[in-house]
Amino acid sequence: MNYEQARAYAVNVSRSGSILGLDSIENLMHELGDIQERLKIIHIAGTNGKGSTGAYLERVLIEARYRVGRYSSPAVFDPMEVWRINLQSMSHEEYADIMEQVKCACDRMVEKGMEHPTIFEVETAMAFLYFYQKKCDYVLLEVGMGGRTDATNLIKKPVCSVITSVSMDHMQFLGNTLTEIAQAKAGIIKKDCPVVTILQKAEAMVAIEAEAEKQHARLYTADVSKVTVETETLKEIRFDHPGLGTVKTRLTGTYQVENCCLAITVLKEILGIADRIIIDGIKNTVWPGRFEVIGEQPLFIIDGAHNEDAALQLSASVEKYFTNIPITYIIGVLADKEHKKVLEAMLPYAGATFTVTPDNPRAMKAEELASEAEKIVDYLWKEKAGRPEKAQGAGNSPQGAENSPQGAGVMGSLPKVRACSSMKEAVQLALEHTKKDGVILAFGSLSYLKEIRQIMQSD
Repeated sequence: MNYEQARAYAVNVSRSGSILGLDSIENLMHELGDIQERLKIIHIAGTNGKGSTGAYLERVLIEARYRVGRYSSPAVFDPMEVWRINLQSMSHEEYADIMEQVKCACDRMVEKGMEHPTIFEVETAMAFLYFYQKKCDYVLLEVGMGGRTDATNLIKKPVCSVITSVSMDHMQFLGNTLTEIAQAKAGIIKKDCPVVTILQKAEAMVAIEAEAEKQHARLYTADVSKVTVETETLKEIRFDHPGLGTVKTRLTGTYQVENCCLAITVLKEILGIADRIIIDGIKNTVWPGRFEVIGEQPLFIIDGAHNEDAALQLSASVEKYFTNIPITYIIGVLADKEHKKVLEAMLPYAGATFTVTPDNPRAMKAEELASEAEKIVDYLWKEKAGRPEKAQGAGNSPQGAENSPQGAGVMGSLPKVRACSSMKEAVQLALEHTKKDGVILAFGSLSYLKEIRQIMQSD
């Protein structure tokens, strides 16, 4: 099997969709010798912050001279980045080799009358096999969705479980309340294995504490309230940590201090990594696609905020960094996400909005998204401007606009909303619309950020 054949097989398997539950992945790993039980795994779940927290852990452990495997999805810029060892993505040759081994195991399952595993189960099995064969010292294993019934949750004895910020997402699968979603995430907690989390919202915290107590798992909570932020810019956050002293991170956004402190707790309390190594590793951590600057004049930022909590975190960053500056948005979302709540969180800061259709079968059409955005912008403008009459439409500047609201975004006139036929058109229009001292922010589904970056690099 070569790389092209392996990718074709993956595409074919992906057509079967996804099924929550552990039976199939357990059968598949049994065919592969249950090698996952021989790996030292740090298991990471949560709604937002998994990628950033994993990036901190990855870099620090590499600084400590460990061989570190990392499994995280979805890929943002390269399909092979789902599987990494010491920051290097799996090669095409390695992908073909590992896929062939897993395919043979899947074929044996089918011959025995079992269902063929789903694509996520196949890719998870590939991660275990790859990291085992490459003799990784530690494996950072990121949950795909939820926790309790996620394919990654077949592991029985992780080094520790890590739960990042928990909020509403994937409700059609995980539950309609924060308690239910937190219970699903807390399903990764294992008997007598430590668990590390942040101070969550009350309902989520109660659910995590209850599961930890049930499993006799020692619970560590990273308390961000004891941290003092010294400086915060678009290039660096510097803060004083009670256990480490001054810490610097290049990952920016108001939420990054929380992710960083979570990682520090794992590294200090569970793994016993030396303070200097932790400080150096955090300073050298990068994680593309999270409040990442990809252009200047105008400032061009991309961020994978795709649910309500992530949008609220992003809006806090916008308000902090860009007070009284109208932001030009490029937005693409998946139809099964809370796109209305994302828009409600972000559009108060919009100077103009260009919508796109991500290259994803679950994508919401740009025209539909623009229609939703126009309704919200219209409502926000009328409410904040104090104008009872109906606004005339996108791009109008009604008389009396001087009474329009001020905030991180400046609504001097009714912000423009336009659906674009392509990513290239959206980028071109955003650049034409935005002054050199302005800001463009592309956010929403991770599935289109790669194309945005490629367009900017080609220009």
